[in-house]
Amino acid sequence: MANPITFKPQPVDPQKELMRRVEEAPREHAEALLSAWDLLETAHQKGALDLVQGLIGGRDIIAGKLAEAANSPDGINAVRNLIALSRIVASLDPDMLYKVSRALDRNPPRVRSAEEKPPSLLSLFRQFRAEDTRRGLAYGLDLLAVIGAATREP
Repeated sequence: MANPITFKPQPVDPQKELMRRVEEAPREHAEALLSAWDLLETAHQKGALDLVQGLIGGRDIIAGKLAEAANSPDGINAVRNLIALSRIVASLDPDMLYKVSRALDRNPPRVRSAEEKPPSLLSLFRQFRAEDTRRGLAYGLDLLAVIGAATREP
């Protein structure tokens, strides 16, 4: 019958393993370490480290002030408004907004000065006859109808 082979694993000292990794790090990660040192030096020169240290040191005060502001009626209304605005923005068609932004880049609206004479009714009527103007007016009227219906509801 065969004799079993005795296996006794070598004990591993986690402290020695960490020290070995730390000693090898400069050779293995020299470029990354130099970049990190450059970043740290730039942050120090620009005062970003002082800012972060102040934020960390005053975190209790800052958190208290934020909680106090969020608990006020204005803070609650601001959060509710942000949620409502995010729903409105999420419902917009991104392709339509992209097309509008491209059209504004190609043909920005004309800004009239206060000293300039306002356009005549005839020139305004000519603008209303254009298909694109009517399409934009219809979109704006649809938006106004939705706002009007929302204000009518209790």
